[in-house]
Amino acid sequence: MVCVCNATYCDTLDPLVLPAPGYYVKYESSKAGKRLERSEGKFQHQLCAPDVVLRLDTTQRFQRVKGFGGSITDAAAINILSLPERAQDHLLRSYFSEEGLEYNLIRLPMASCDFSLHAYTYDDVPYDYELSHFALRDEDTKLKASERWEGAGRGWGVTGAELSWALHLLLQIPLLHRASAVSKRPLSLYASPWTSPTWLKTSESYVGKGTLKGQAGDKYHKTWANYFVRFLDEYAKHNVTFWAVTAENEPTAGLINNYPFQCLGFTAEQQRDFIARDLGPALANSSHRHVQLIILDDNRLHLPHWARVVLEDEQAARYVHGIGIHWYLDFIGPIQDTVLPTHELFPDYFILATEACIGAHFWERDVILGCWERGNQYSHSILTNLNHFVAGWTDWNLALDLEGGPNWVKNYVDSPIIVDSSEGIFYKQPMFYHMGHFSKFIPEGSQRVGLVASRESKKTALEYTAFLRPDGAVVVVVLNR
Repeated sequence: MVCVCNATYCDTLDPLVLPAPGYYVKYESSKAGKRLERSEGKFQHQLCAPDVVLRLDTTQRFQRVKGFGGSITDAAAINILSLPERAQDHLLRSYFSEEGLEYNLIRLPMASCDFSLHAYTYDDVPYDYELSHFALRDEDTKLKASERWEGAGRGWGVTGAELSWALHLLLQIPLLHRASAVSKRPLSLYASPWTSPTWLKTSESYVGKGTLKGQAGDKYHKTWANYFVRFLDEYAKHNVTFWAVTAENEPTAGLINNYPFQCLGFTAEQQRDFIARDLGPALANSSHRHVQLIILDDNRLHLPHWARVVLEDEQAARYVHGIGIHWYLDFIGPIQDTVLPTHELFPDYFILATEACIGAHFWERDVILGCWERGNQYSHSILTNLNHFVAGWTDWNLALDLEGGPNWVKNYVDSPIIVDSSEGIFYKQPMFYHMGHFSKFIPEGSQRVGLVASRESKKTALEYTAFLRPDGAVVVVVLNR
């Protein structure tokens, strides 16, 4: 089941209108082809209860929601901008507008990741500890890319090296402004670095096992901390501000021999010390002191250990606001053994799902157009997370091509939107509609409330959650796998 969109057509949703007292509105998606199909009904008092009864208890209050969204990688930006301009608009409106899913979270890689055309950072000039060569682009590459800007929809005639700086100036930044322009909700952006410049690393390579040289408090760590501040400075010059940064994407990846793409290794102890002595003070003493700091940003099986190490240290904990988790090893890290005890230990720190996609495991096909089960996997993960104190859920690439890329190490995966630039079309997959059942109806500030199933209902395979919205409406999301 897919919806095919182009420059002249794309399915839309009417802006949400709350029902009158005593009535409800239902939105349903199904394998048979329903796509957030709307219907209305009236609450009835029946003496004979149905088999399935979910009892709402709004006196029980749990975590508040930060939101839902996806990531604008280089690959996502290239794919979106490969479409005709009207189709680009349809895609952005599908994700961010009132007639779409109303995403409010956007994750942005800080320089390159595997979903780039090649590896780069913002300062690849060796031993530039003052970061005097730090730039999102330079004048030469800006001009070269600008000359080709009008041809973006017909394919890029640019080498990887020419494109590296231009990507952020000409791809991500305009897309961020366009997304914001169509969104009624305020967008919260957060950024994650994959690798530091190679001259700061023990490996002196973008890939493979490697950490920062030296130890916390030295020039290597100070330079890397200042790199975060410079990143925020440069984006601010383009009127882009960030809600948060993560200390590192998958810090354990850089502890693995021969890791195939960009990484930077930290143990929990190394991240604790880097935050306490370098990154925390650098952010706090900058004009970006309001930017929140998220630790871990890695698979949840590292919890609660990682949180204990960092947050039981007073010097580090005072700079930290939240904990980021990825879903790739959920099958060996049950949520009740990882996320739940972390929340119980540190209830004042939010937990946010910061990355998920399907197709990343060697046993999974990369792209399967129209796969309903992949939508089920998204909803199951989101429901499980929300019911265990997680404050939101971020998908990985907003859009990929038919192969599941581009990706410079061929680490292809699936995405809720797949772009066929040769035809000027994009496909909305079941994952897209599953995301919408959460993002559209559970806005930022909503609070999870009690929802208890009757004894008979517990015999079913239903999964469910309930939220009280800031406008006083209640949202119940039910998944029947």
